[in-house]
Amino acid sequence: MAGISVTLEGDNIQLAFKKGEQATAVVMDPQAARSLVKAVSQLLFAIGESDEDDVEPEGDFVDVTSPTIDIGMDENGLAVVSLQAGPMPPFMLRLKDDEARHIAQSLLEILNSPRDARISLGGH
Repeated sequence: MAGISVTLEGDNIQLAFKKGEQATAVVMDPQAARSLVKAVSQLLFAIGESDEDDVEPEGDFVDVTSPTIDIGMDENGLAVVSLQAGPMPPFMLRLKDDEARHIAQSLLEILNSPRDARISLGGH
């Protein structure tokens, strides 16, 4: 019979699985554990198995759930962004120069404005 256990390992959370003679354990920091809980909740909601207390994901937005966002170049010199979002598997975005430039400039404009001004603009 398969078994799952969740325990504390210092400030981290250990998730252990056992089926027959095979056992696997994963130790996560609190942020990774929250991301896992959110992803599992979203999957349960998607298949109609959510509790009444579960909250439906916000519209078309999906939060980044990977511990890092990697940025680099492909073999042709195009910008590549690698990340994981929501319940989706990790993926990579290949950007043309003008797309990468637009994203970088837009993010800098957003980050250089005061937070209260960003909120008052209604998320635009």
